[in-house]
Amino acid sequence: MSFEGRVENGVIVLDVPNQLADGTKVEVIVREQIVRANQAGQTTLRERLLKLAGTVDDLPADMAEQHDHYIHGVPKK
Repeated sequence: MSFEGRVENGVIVLDVPNQLADGTKVEVIVREQIVRANQAGQTTLRERLLKLAGTVDDLPADMAEQHDHYIHGVPKK
């Protein structure tokens, strides 16, 4: 069974009230609101990683296709 709701003044208010009896044990999973990093004045992970793109010039030509081989030793496909 799953219910949705919101927090109001520190109290969880279900969208469909009175569905649970008083004393019913529940588990609350918080769905954090996603705040875009650039709105908060921060760079995103994508932006930080993009700065590294093209900075390594001595990789094998098939690195993208065979990264498991080069990183983990898996046989080439």
